[in-house]
Amino acid sequence: QVQLVESGGGSVQAGGSLRLSCVAIGYTDTMNCVTWFRQYEGKEREWVAALATRTGRADYPDSVKGRFTVSQDNISPDNTKSVVYLQMNDLTPADSAVYTCAAGADYSCTLRREFAFNSWGQGTKVTVSS
Repeated sequence: QVQLVESGGGSVQAGGSLRLSCVAIGYTDTMNCVTWFRQYEGKEREWVAALATRTGRADYPDSVKGRFTVSQDNISPDNTKSVVYLQMNDLTPADSAVYTCAAGADYSCTLRREFAFNSWGQGTKVTVSS
């Protein structure tokens, strides 16, 4: 299990960009899949980007495809620390939510249900004004 720490949220005007960071600390060898979720107040979480960390394959729902990009960077040679980014462009007020990264062992990174993830960040709030 790894510890996940997010940063990068904030307020931006419509059409603007933000980059969220998810720093993973710990035994990252089991972190085969990192997925970004967002949650509107009173609603269930929805996934917005998934990254299979071993293959580099990324996947997005139609609602953010072409605007969001997920990427990773291993920042320690012993794989005890890495970071996954979520670059969000052309933001709209509908993107305002709390964004959370989650990590799990699913190698194919095709599972979107919360049970597939054993590590969660604390969440970072994104507010897009019109």
